[in-house]
Amino acid sequence: MNHKKGFNKLNRMPAHRKAMLRNMATVLFKHERIVTTKAKALEVRRTAEKMITRAKEDSVHNRRVVGEKIKDEAVLAKLFTDIGPRMRERNGGYTRVLKLGFRKLDAADMVLVELVDRKPDDGKKEDAKKAEKKAEKKAERKDKKAEVKKAEKTKAERKVAPKAGR
Repeated sequence: MNHKKGFNKLNRMPAHRKAMLRNMATVLFKHERIVTTKAKALEVRRTAEKMITRAKEDSVHNRRVVGEKIKDEAVLAKLFTDIGPRMRERNGGYTRVLKLGFRKLDAADMVLVELVDRKPDDGKKEDAKKAEKKAEKKAERKDKKAEVKKAEKTKAERKVAPKAGR
């Protein structure tokens, strides 16, 4: 049994595990939601919640402690100026883990980790931008296909056309 053993090693060397958790926490604070496996989510949740607790009080000491783990200055500023003050009334439970199902390749249990008071309109804006880019790419491909067909058609007409002078 694995009672009170501290943390999940995630089958990684200590340096790799620490770096991975730091990166995942940084991305979580940047985008306010991430999709990952359940085991990683439970570990990054522990790391992120400790950082948010520190960010509730903006002091030089707290910025330095959290700054050891989060190297991106913009994300660190967002954590202390935006996320920390939003969570000031909460005593914990700053993140939510939602099950998404199983990954096709290896059947890993996938989850969505997000901040509890995440603004829902952020995702809609990003989805709209992605949809717009996708539509532009589709239109470009359609134009290219039309050009290729036209070129093939003219090439075929040149081959079929009788030669003058014979």
